[in-house]
Amino acid sequence: MTLDLPRIQARVAELLAEYAIPSAAIGVLHDGELTELAVGVKNVETREPATTDTVYQCGSMTKTWTALAFMQLVDEGKVDLDEPVRTYLPGFAVADPEASAKVTPRHLLYHTNGIEEAYGDPGEDEDVYARMVENIADAPQVFPLGHTHGYSAALGYALLARILEVHDGAHWDDIMRHRLFEPMGLTSTNSWHEQVDEARTATGHLLRSLEEGPLVTPVRYLPRAFGPGGNITSTAREVLAMAHVLLNKGTAPSGKRIVSAESIREMLCSRVPVPDPHMFGPAWALGLIVCDWHGETVYATDGSTIGQNARLRILPDSNTAIAMLTNGGPREDFSHTVFNEILTDLGLVTIPDLPAPDTTLNLDLSKYEGVYGRPGARYEVSAEDGKLYLTLVLDPMQAEFLQKPDRIRYELLPVSETHFLMPPADPLEDTQTVAIYDFTNGTAQYLHTNCRVNPRQR
Repeated sequence: MTLDLPRIQARVAELLAEYAIPSAAIGVLHDGELTELAVGVKNVETREPATTDTVYQCGSMTKTWTALAFMQLVDEGKVDLDEPVRTYLPGFAVADPEASAKVTPRHLLYHTNGIEEAYGDPGEDEDVYARMVENIADAPQVFPLGHTHGYSAALGYALLARILEVHDGAHWDDIMRHRLFEPMGLTSTNSWHEQVDEARTATGHLLRSLEEGPLVTPVRYLPRAFGPGGNITSTAREVLAMAHVLLNKGTAPSGKRIVSAESIREMLCSRVPVPDPHMFGPAWALGLIVCDWHGETVYATDGSTIGQNARLRILPDSNTAIAMLTNGGPREDFSHTVFNEILTDLGLVTIPDLPAPDTTLNLDLSKYEGVYGRPGARYEVSAEDGKLYLTLVLDPMQAEFLQKPDRIRYELLPVSETHFLMPPADPLEDTQTVAIYDFTNGTAQYLHTNCRVNPRQR
């Protein structure tokens, strides 16, 4: 089956207007054939149209690129995924002696290292990742090494990048160009905003209300500390070149080998469970989320910066990948609807709906009540009239900019003894999912949502 491109283009335009997202660039790789489209504007103030050559920020999709580069080092026999990090970074240490001695690259790739993102201000220079390693000597554990999955936005992949830097004797941005971008023939993909042709870039947007419409983001770029975990910019076409490597046992569209077939198998098949399996997927592989779509295994890599979002879904059984880059959102309802339109056109499996609440459950709500959080995040879970509620405490400056209260209350609807749906509190949100789990001490010890883990504080 083939895509009805005019219909898809018209449907995406409708959905962009409905969700107040300025533009989307979409690429579909199906049985080796590439289809591209772009709809909307790069910037709501200039109204310049987006094209298939428009460059977007990929956010945490960057982690998959970094994982590929690191697997090259594995292929070369220079590192072992299960050797301690301090084998490659002598003197590496955090506050916990066990983590200092035993954390491995596999823990970092999985997000099971548990090290708090307490790396201070490492600056914006090329030595940023060396400084991050130095700055975490007192970083505490969010959870014991390997105990659970808990997303590391910047630190985990910065440590992988530092291992690459020490081995290659070069800075991360040069390493990515030498190891990946140039061998893959990519001319629109960069790892640092100063390398990007500004005339081709999309501008990020935030949304406070549908009436006001999208606003140009006040924060144009993430700090350099996020580089290996979030700073790659690219086009939908070149994101699909990375997907091609994963679909074709390590080879680029040109036929050039980027990583070994064995490393691709390791990336896809080595996994840990995710406490909250319903929003993204039940497991995490090496740089990829593992999804279950009605029994078919699908791989995902997503990213968000402050006003731009990236989504990639890879369906190995169908030899298909779909990439979508936007300069607004994120709205999972939007991306799911667009993807399902494309998947239906191609006659492929679609994204499953979230599960329904289980009204037969009789939970001891007191086991869930408490305050969970980390620096910059606070969730208060309370019971009232036989129902469970979560109050999200926002940073006052963020709440003021978004014109929201600094405390937002949600009802939690149980799906199981550890999983909950969290319906939206306003029309700009989607239903979210939450896991509250680990009752080893009688009460839940962790709250996991949006891939992030938050330990009980009291």
